[in-house]
Amino acid sequence: MTKADIVEHIFEKVGFSKKDVIDVVELVFETIKNTAESGENVKISGFGNFMVRQKRARRGRNPQTGKDLTITARKVLTFKPSQILRDAVNRQRL
Repeated sequence: MTKADIVEHIFEKVGFSKKDVIDVVELVFETIKNTAESGENVKISGFGNFMVRQKRARRGRNPQTGKDLTITARKVLTFKPSQILRDAVNRQRL
């Protein structure tokens, strides 16, 4: 599903103008992005948590040359789904 699909789905369900729906969807994603950029976690009840984690520097190896190298420390964004979302996904499989 793409952002355009999300906009279309909301447009059909809510009935607002498409421009208003696009603005709201963009604002939601922008808010999540800005919050994550500042290092804060984003919790959406019933959906899950977006968490910013710090990874430490570590040793690695270039698979093409075999040379050792250092992978620099960095922040990563992870997502942990809520139990409600996990249950919904697993219900689809049965």
